[in-house]
Amino acid sequence: MQSANSNQPNAKNIGHYLLGRTIGQGTFGKVKIGTHILTSEKVAVKILEKERIKDISDIERVSREIHILKLIRHPNIIQLYEIIETQSKLFLIMEYASGGELFDYIVAEKKIKELEACKYFQQIIAGVEYIHRLGVAHRDLKPENLLLDSKKNIKIVDFGLSNTYKEGEKLKTACGSPCYAAPEMIDGKDYNGLKADIWSCGVILYAMLAGYLPFEDPDTGKLYKKILKGKYEIPDWISKDARDLLGKILSTEPNKRITVEKIKSHPWFSLMHQNTSNGLLVGYSTIPVNQSVLRKLDEYGFDLNYCQRCIEANKHNHLTTTYYLLYRKLSPPPDPEPEPKPPIIRPSFVPAPPIAPEINEKFNHRKYHRKKVESTGGSSSNEGEILFGKQIASRSNRNSPRTVIKSIYTHISGPRNLSTGRHPQEPTIPRPANAKAFRRKIVNPSQHNTPKKVNKSVDYGKSIFGESSKRHTRANSSLVSHRKTDRIHF
Repeated sequence: MQSANSNQPNAKNIGHYLLGRTIGQGTFGKVKIGTHILTSEKVAVKILEKERIKDISDIERVSREIHILKLIRHPNIIQLYEIIETQSKLFLIMEYASGGELFDYIVAEKKIKELEACKYFQQIIAGVEYIHRLGVAHRDLKPENLLLDSKKNIKIVDFGLSNTYKEGEKLKTACGSPCYAAPEMIDGKDYNGLKADIWSCGVILYAMLAGYLPFEDPDTGKLYKKILKGKYEIPDWISKDARDLLGKILSTEPNKRITVEKIKSHPWFSLMHQNTSNGLLVGYSTIPVNQSVLRKLDEYGFDLNYCQRCIEANKHNHLTTTYYLLYRKLSPPPDPEPEPKPPIIRPSFVPAPPIAPEINEKFNHRKYHRKKVESTGGSSSNEGEILFGKQIASRSNRNSPRTVIKSIYTHISGPRNLSTGRHPQEPTIPRPANAKAFRRKIVNPSQHNTPKKVNKSVDYGKSIFGESSKRHTRANSSLVSHRKTDRIHF
């Protein structure tokens, strides 16, 4: 333990983890690499500074993200292991994906070959289909929020702008990155979360195959007009089937946009064989327990009966974290790369011709921009209940971040389905008559009886999206982008 600290003079301990270098910077703090001391496995530690989380909108965002992460159990979505709280910080211990962002991979490769892009797209769709089965819309899907693990599998991250919804319910808040936002969201309309996420998946697919975005313009108003019209150019090297799928995904009419089921049956999507997971519906599906890993826990001195109960109840603590890290460590080597289907199964697929140097120069990576997003308006409880206690229901307490964040953590990891992460639609468990309510809406009394605000602006200069953030140029690439900045406050 001392030797580890001597080799890393800037490292420090938090709980059962040794913190290392910073690998990311977020709105509320940093993301660092951590080492689980018992297993020596790497984790990602998202550090939230309580002093930075002051507004009700920020509290809702953090609360919502943690609540949703506790519900999720899918191999193509990053896993939350446990939460550690100190007087000034919250530490979210999460799965570490060592392969970096899909964005950086596209930049390095210039573009991705169709077989490999198909593999990634299948995994993205598997993850998106899963979260919508849970009634969760991501709303910020983009290559920067798609990580690659050591086996080059997709991991969807960053649920800070996500929200839950009921079947048939439409969402109201425009959020995310404009270049990936669906037309109906830009137009200020209520929108179907799944259809908006599918549009974003189409933009990601285009970026993988072309190496740049279908809709881009340094002028914000012109960018919105392009997205609303749905007009884009497809480079010559993209195959006929890929063009067809892109056209069906990037339909400006949400009701005409292709569904997940039809995407999965499309010829291009079936370009290769790959086993994708349906994930677990926590609270409905039994969480399997690996006996070999339990025996390893026994060697460390853990109580096996208690271990098994914690795993099956979807607890998020050091014991279950150790189990999942050992499971990853003892798991078999990665499967071989997916193989393309025989040509007889794919008679209509014609491989893209090699790109001549002059064509590649013509279609070099283009500049694109990501804008800071602003809300379309409405009360803070537009899209469902937020998990807070009475002490933070009033905006008068918004300047007490320490009390506020402690309340967030207490209620998210508190009674009933919040502690086990069960599916939000699971029947409620009877509680004692004297039990205190832990679910309430955030309502501004002065606006309680006023109509919801609706964005009726037709002036693109006053659009829902804000001004451009500061440009950041990558020295080793012609692709210029806006990196992550503060986004919408709900």
